[in-house]
Amino acid sequence: MIPVEQAQKQICAAFRPLPAEQVGLAEALGRVLAEEVTARVSHPPFAVSAMDGYAVRAADVATVPVRLKLVGTAPAGGHYEGRVGPGEAVRILTGGPLPEGADSIVIQENARRDGDSVELTAAAEPGRHIRPQGQDFEAGKPIFRAGTRMTVRDIGLAAAANRPWLKVRRRPRVAILSTGDELSMPGEPLGPAGIVGSNGLALSAFVRACGGEPVDLGIARDDSGVLAEMLAGAAGADLLLTTGGASVGDHDLVQEALQAQGMKLAFWKIAMRPGKPVMFGQLGSTPVLGLPGNPVSALVCSLLFVKPAFAVMEGRAPGGETETAILGSDLKANDQRQDYLRARLGRDAEGKLVAHPMARQDSAMMAFLAQADGLVIRPPHAPAAEAGEIVPVIRFPSDLLGI
Repeated sequence: MIPVEQAQKQICAAFRPLPAEQVGLAEALGRVLAEEVTARVSHPPFAVSAMDGYAVRAADVATVPVRLKLVGTAPAGGHYEGRVGPGEAVRILTGGPLPEGADSIVIQENARRDGDSVELTAAAEPGRHIRPQGQDFEAGKPIFRAGTRMTVRDIGLAAAANRPWLKVRRRPRVAILSTGDELSMPGEPLGPAGIVGSNGLALSAFVRACGGEPVDLGIARDDSGVLAEMLAGAAGADLLLTTGGASVGDHDLVQEALQAQGMKLAFWKIAMRPGKPVMFGQLGSTPVLGLPGNPVSALVCSLLFVKPAFAVMEGRAPGGETETAILGSDLKANDQRQDYLRARLGRDAEGKLVAHPMARQDSAMMAFLAQADGLVIRPPHAPAAEAGEIVPVIRFPSDLLGI
């Protein structure tokens, strides 16, 4: 068995950033930028009023009340073409361009209009209620770094910066093959010793939430010929995920079938719980990650190994998911495998993160995984821990629906 950290390094080393492709801004949500993005315009493009009111020269409104001559209007989307001179004011609306000669805005609540003049009752200061040109961002300056995953807010910023097209990494294409005579798809009839197979759908959802394109190859029977035939569907994938058949049972034929197809085995078995029987190798140009058949193990291993691989393919640095929390209950000493305990995460009275490990940690119990907020990490041979101690945790990213 190899340590978790070594397995992560070997897996990540097998991947490279994927090629870039250009997409329209409307299609960029969740995509990862392949290059730095700069603004094509400044925002605002010129000095504008932040309020409805009157554009004036501050020197004319140093003492109030004062009456000024109203010489024009500067609406949003339009502008006053003249220059504001001594004793003059221009009616201006929010977003309206600041007229030449003006250097302050008096809000309309502090003004009384009377025909072609306006009485101002509040003194003005230079720059008051004015948004200067480029206050938000400037043309030619970076607004996003390469490796940024575009959010809803980012889409809005890119639109304001006049970037209708973006270069992003191609989505990772992941083939997924479940194995086992006992498995049936949800809704299909179950055999006398059958169970519903959840891994294919869960892993497809995981890949999609990570920004990839899942290709579900279905469920293969425990037959070397069937396995070889279905593995052909992984041709051209950036990653092949298999579930089940990576252990030591009489019907665990996945490794044998893959090696018959030419897979070069990198490692098999990791010193972790859940997820010991993990296999990793290379089938031609396609990395292969063989996950355990137990659904909790498959998803925990995906978080630890598939998500970092996605980061590499997207041109980002893997890692950074671990933080610390206060342990909410006592834990026994750990054995030689690194343990990942499902836990509920909350805050104490001081706002500090607290982790409460679930009472049961069986790797086939999906309900506890669905109720958990993260994982408490127990290093190999960790001594018994008491409530109140600080422990490392991995919080489930919300964008992965809790995983």
